[in-house]
Amino acid sequence: MNNSKRQLIFQRLREGTANPTTELKYETHFELLISVILSAQATDVSVNHATSSLFPIANTPKKIKDLGLLKLKSHIKSIGLYNTKAENILKTCEILIKDHNSEVPREREALEALPGVGRKTANVVLNTAFGYPTIAVDTHIFRVSNRTGIAKGKNVLEVEQKLLKFVPKEFQVNAHHWLILHGRYVCIARRPRCGSCTIEDLCEFRDKTEI
Repeated sequence: MNNSKRQLIFQRLREGTANPTTELKYETHFELLISVILSAQATDVSVNHATSSLFPIANTPKKIKDLGLLKLKSHIKSIGLYNTKAENILKTCEILIKDHNSEVPREREALEALPGVGRKTANVVLNTAFGYPTIAVDTHIFRVSNRTGIAKGKNVLEVEQKLLKFVPKEFQVNAHHWLILHGRYVCIARRPRCGSCTIEDLCEFRDKTEI
């Protein structure tokens, strides 16, 4: 795919959603961090359901730490891997209190040092909370990037690196959310809705559908 085609793709995605953002519900950087940790192998809907009862009573590192493991688990038990996630969240809260004055750090290295935070989670926080031009490659972005030809790669890191190289700079801050939304609602896994896709004529996917 050439650069002019990529430019047109992101122009159209921007025309469809000028200011895209995460579908996770949060008010603070800390709430976002906890939500993203919980979202691993879980849907945003399930995370929002869990945090709707958790955040009103515990939405700071100290409050969650004071809540304790058993009560924290009771709020997030509907989410997959909740036992491990609860333990990681408590450890993360302890580190935030001890080393970061209860604030979410803005540095990748510091974020990835938190239990339950890998490269993808760090990318989401850096992008959504702080506006950095990072791209967290999840299953949706991996699929859309490879299927359309925007940035082909054999693994998530390769796709991420190619996106950072090929996505025009004016679109990099929002590219993460545009691609996720496109993959979630249009370029879906089994039967992509090519017939209603705004970038169908630019997409290099061979097996297009009429849906």
